[in-house]
Amino acid sequence: MVIKNVSLETVCGITSRLPENTLPEIAFAGKSNVGKSSLINAVMNRKALARTSSQPGKTQTINFYNVNDAFYLVDLPGYGYAKVSEEVKAKWGRMVERYLKQSGQLRAVFLLIDIRHEPSANDRQMYDWILSQGYHPIIIATKLDKLKRSQVPAAVKVVREGLKAGKETLILPFSALTKQGREEIYEVIDALISREEKREALEAGAEEETGEQD
Repeated sequence: MVIKNVSLETVCGITSRLPENTLPEIAFAGKSNVGKSSLINAVMNRKALARTSSQPGKTQTINFYNVNDAFYLVDLPGYGYAKVSEEVKAKWGRMVERYLKQSGQLRAVFLLIDIRHEPSANDRQMYDWILSQGYHPIIIATKLDKLKRSQVPAAVKVVREGLKAGKETLILPFSALTKQGREEIYEVIDALISREEKREALEAGAEEETGEQD
């Protein structure tokens, strides 16, 4: 994947209507301090596309980034931020729930987990909840540069077992600092977009066939 152009197109708050996009959407979810903004900047090859901060919990909206006019990267609010009131947490949760249930274009959800630690209760809850909505999360194990290479296989195993994820669940170790793992993320997104294009082509062909028969 070559990132030719990317722009923040839509920002949705708690009371906002979700956009009626026609391009496929790929969402990124994760705990507030998991490095989601840094990952988005690294994957989109931009220095400050998503705002990073020493204070977790900055993303309080659902942000839709148009990428190459081919798909939307959707940045979901971080969860599990301790300094936010329970009322605000509940509102963020309802906003994410509404998106996952109502989006007609969502094709995949990447769930970010800190590779250095066993998944938290919030991580497990989010993983199970994404599954319950009919999506199979793709796990990105962030902060890979904090581990020695020899530690990675065991850390990935801890993440998998902590989420009770099956062997079919894809776990991609990633470092925003070194960009290690970025190509693997690109490959997954490329496959998703390619599958979408084939589906649209088949549907268009079926419609033409029906029109000819009529």
